[in-house]
Parts: sequence; C-alpha cells; structure tokens
Amino acid sequence: MSAPEIVPLLIVGGGPAGYTAALYAGRAGLTPICIEGFDSGGQLSRSFLVENFPGVPDGTSGADLSNRIREQAIGFGARVVMDDVVGVDLSRRPFRVVTTSHSYLADAIVVATGSVPRPLGLPREEELIGRGIAYCALCDGAFFAGQEVIVVGGGNAALGESIQMARVASRVTLVHRRSEFRADDVVEVAARAIAGIEILTPHVVEELLADDDGNLCGVRLRNLSTGERCVRETAGLFVAIGHEPATGLFAPYLAISRGHIVTSLTSTETSLEGVFAAGDVADSRYRQAVTAAASGCQAAIDAERWLVTGDWVGASVEPAVPVAARRRGPSVSLLIPEQAAEHSPMTDPVHDPAHDRTSSHP
Repeated sequence: MSAPEIVPLLIVGGGPAGYTAALYAGRAGLTPICIEGFDSGGQLSRSFLVENFPGVPDGTSGADLSNRIREQAIGFGARVVMDDVVGVDLSRRPFRVVTTSHSYLADAIVVATGSVPRPLGLPREEELIGRGIAYCALCDGAFFAGQEVIVVGGGNAALGESIQMARVASRVTLVHRRSEFRADDVVEVAARAIAGIEILTPHVVEELLADDDGNLCGVRLRNLSTGERCVRETAGLFVAIGHEPATGLFAPYLAISRGHIVTSLTSTETSLEGVFAAGDVADSRYRQAVTAAASGCQAAIDAERWLVTGDWVGASVEPAVPVAARRRGPSVSLLIPEQAAEHSPMTDPVHDPAHDRTSSHP
C-alpha cells in the first residue's frame, strides 16, 4: 500500500448525508474526499420511489436521487471514491483511515456511514448470505429471475422489495408478522395490485432450510394467530425488517447512545474533536432522506468552521437533557431519547418500523 494521502476533510459514507457533505465542502473549496463504499448511494438508493423529497414534485427512484446529489458534489470539486473503509485510527490527529486499496490522513472527518440491514437472527442465516439470503432486491434480484422468492417485513422497504422482485421472479411471497402493514398507503396499494405478490400475515420465518449443496431451498413459517406451521419452498429470501446504525469502526473512539453516534445538541460535533457525524448513523428519530441531506450540510459547515477557527464544543458523553425537558407543564412531556423509546408505542424489540419507513421511502 502506498503512503497515506493527506486531506483536510474526509467523508466516510455516501448516500444523502455523505454526498451533501461532500457537495458543501467542495463548494467551500475544501477539496474533500468522499469514500462512498461499494454499496454506494446508501439505503436511499434501494427505494423504488421517492416522492416527498423537496424539489422533486414528480418523484423519482432513490438511486436516481442519490446519483443526482453525487454528481452535484463532484461538480463542486469533491472527489468521490468507490471503496470500503476497513479500519480507522482516531486516537490522534491527523486521523488515519484505511480502505481496501488506500489509506488517508485527515484533519477532520465526517462520519456518514448510515445504517446496515437488520438480520432475522436465525441459525444459519449468516452462512446462507449469498446462497439464497439477500438484503437488497435492487442489488441481487437478477440472480433469482424466474424463481420463487420470499420477502420478509412490513414497512416500505419490504413492500418496495416485493414490487422490485415481482418484475423478475416467478412468484413473490410477502411475509409479515402483523396483520397490518406500516408502509405508506401508496406503497401498500401498489403492492396489493400486483398479481404476482402473495401476502401472508401474520406469519414469521422460524427456520431456514438448505439443500445438500448448502443453498437455501425453503423456510419454515408459523402463523402467529393459529400456531400452524408450514414449509414454503423458495430459492431466495429477502430480509427487509429494518436497519441498524453502522457505527462499528467508530464505536471505540466516539460516544454511542442506543447504537447511534452522540452529537452536540446544537451541531454535528461528536465527543471527539475534529470528528462530525451526519445522517442515520447519528439520527435516532427522523431518519429521512431530507433530514440526512440537511445534516450532511451541517456537518460540512461545522467541519469547515472548525478547520478555520479551531472552535469546538463537542458532544457530551452522556446524552444531555434539554432545559425544556425539565420544565413542568400540564400538557407537554418531553423525554430524553432513552425514556422516549421506553414509552413509545412504536418501539418493537423485534422490528423497528421507523427504519422501514426511512430506508425505502423517505
């Protein structure tokens, strides 16, 4: 590997947050490098339809929207690199970032790594990835052309995957653990209108079945209402039950709360000076394409100001309680994130619907 490349600002992650950070940093003359990853575009790129992003009144695909922001960033001088980050050393500055083919030394870093698909957590799931189990219809759907597949999930992501797969598979079975879907109405209507999609509710996948060659050949399903079990043959299983923040490489160096990178209440500054976070990796509440893009803008501005002035406030290691949360009022109760999660009727230890809504349909 060659000597590390020295850059003032390195952005780790593509998608709306990373690309927007690159756009603003490039426009500010910082000549940033954005390492977008081989799965470029983030979760947004997997959306079959985005119709609520400002300035796109007729709607477009997530892949198209991601690519537009990416090209705009390049137009302002950002360098976008398709590579995966495999290691970081944030113990001293300049920060060291290592990819599969190169290494960098950066004065400042914007972490915009987004989120990764949540697995079912079943035995043999990991060994069957790439052998029948997949997490992205847009990426892997073509491998199952003319075959029967199953999609698991109940949000926009799952229904979007089902619609995508119905174009190439002989039959799609959509399995959801509840009787009602959490997807947007327009997405659910579109899925139900496709004859090639069969819907099974309320069912869960209990067991993964493999053939003698080690490839997925079927699943065992259980009806949660009746307790009845059945085996459904399938060549592919697409898992779309939500996402988890991709903080793994940075967790040893940054404060983490409920899986997300902790940032300042008033900026994108993290607990480590010179490191900023944007998008789903730091957002436990909104997780929308437009809010990810907005936080990418904020991170670039915060990084530029810090590089110029050196002023730093940083995030508290312990989540702060806003002053308003300590006020007593007759009708409003503001909770810190941990308390809000415990009291929220939408919280589900098995399936977080907020991830579904965001990852596929901002």
